[in-house]
Amino acid sequence: MQTADIPPNQSIYIKNLNEKVKKEELKRSLYCLFSQFGRILDVVALKTPKLRGQAWVAFSEVTAASNAVRQMQNFPFYDKPMRVQYAKAKSDCITKAEGTFEPKEKKRKHEEKVERKREEAQRPNNMANGSTSPPAPWFKPNGQEAMPPNNILFIQNLPYETTSDMLQVLFKQYPGFKEIRMISAKPGIAFVEYEDDVQSSIAMQALQDFKITPQSPMVISFAKK
Repeated sequence: MQTADIPPNQSIYIKNLNEKVKKEELKRSLYCLFSQFGRILDVVALKTPKLRGQAWVAFSEVTAASNAVRQMQNFPFYDKPMRVQYAKAKSDCITKAEGTFEPKEKKRKHEEKVERKREEAQRPNNMANGSTSPPAPWFKPNGQEAMPPNNILFIQNLPYETTSDMLQVLFKQYPGFKEIRMISAKPGIAFVEYEDDVQSSIAMQALQDFKITPQSPMVISFAKK
């Protein structure tokens, strides 16, 4: 990786990504993974032939981008080691905030619009009515956090689109992680197992209320024994 000629900035460029992952899942997983370094302003990932396997993440601070470049180099992501470096140019969201934005990527935006329409047409019937909101959660978080410590965590209020791979990216950051279990018949919940309840407690405290999407803070409690 040659980054000596690219000055540090708020945006990072990621390549060698798994091209089989759907765009929206990829963007959401990248957001989950990189939000540990700081506030993310934007995640850009396109599935056009020239841009497959690539993405850009824009942070609010240069230090967050620097930490991400340093710590996530060769991180295994969907079975492929990521290649991370500073982006050559600032992201649109940053130049707009600075007042220096120049509309020079109309073609890219058009391609993204076409791709989005194609993906919307392929969504399941229960999401084809124009609403992208997840189904109402079937649970009511009523004091679940008062359960006695357990090495298994019970995760609630997950968005409809959440996958086990996305959760694994989040929870395997913490020591003792073993596995994710999801129930297809009950979307919105999952179980995460650690080696002991001390390790599960650390993960629960770190990720409580983490938002996979802006409208869906995770509710984490110890599973019933």
